[in-house]
Amino acid sequence: MAVIEIQGLSVNKRLRELSLSLPASQLIGLIGPNGAGKSSLIQVLAGLLKYKGQVMLDQQPLDQLTPRERARRIGYLPQQQHSAWALRVADIVAMGRIPWGDQDEAAITRAIEGTGIRPLLNKRVDQLSGGQQARVWLARVLAGQPQLLLADEPLASLDIAFQRQILTLFQHYAAQGNTVLVAMHDLNLAARYCDQLILLHEGQLMTQGTPAEALTPAHLRQVYRVEARVDFSTQPPMISLY
Repeated sequence: MAVIEIQGLSVNKRLRELSLSLPASQLIGLIGPNGAGKSSLIQVLAGLLKYKGQVMLDQQPLDQLTPRERARRIGYLPQQQHSAWALRVADIVAMGRIPWGDQDEAAITRAIEGTGIRPLLNKRVDQLSGGQQARVWLARVLAGQPQLLLADEPLASLDIAFQRQILTLFQHYAAQGNTVLVAMHDLNLAARYCDQLILLHEGQLMTQGTPAEALTPAHLRQVYRVEARVDFSTQPPMISLY
């Protein structure tokens, strides 16, 4: 059963008549050039943008969920985060449990280990590099155990090793019955790690399907204006320009 069903979604000129489904147990890559509407779609699902159309979360209208229900079921990782206070990393991760009103140590520990931030727990967040901070904020979201995890360009400030670690973590999290929607630019990583891709173009849905179905030469030509192909016979798949 699909976790999210979207019908006729429009947001000013940013998204137009978007209809798609986000199934459970899948890592879904949200791709498209700058300005395609990726961040707008994620912000709608996070409850941050008003919209026209219908968005259902497990057959419940998204805009009828209470703030606490939304915070328990949806985890949102924006492109940029900062803390107004110089909090300890351990305290930031524990904040992920606020919607539940508890300190579930098992959930917190899984988030810490999955993001590799245990050596940072006693440091202040303002003492960390951008990549380290990105992993701390992700750990906070994961500690809340959301049913739907939304991540807007979470790989941007990470080196290659941590990009792969985080995408593998997303795969495992999705395999537990959750839905993970990740906006990303690296098409090689999208082809390698994602179960499905949603390709947006000028605020509209170009296609949704497997990486092989989405990353066709015709789609790459129309959306990205490049002549390219993805070789899915290799592991990992590789994009070649020509």
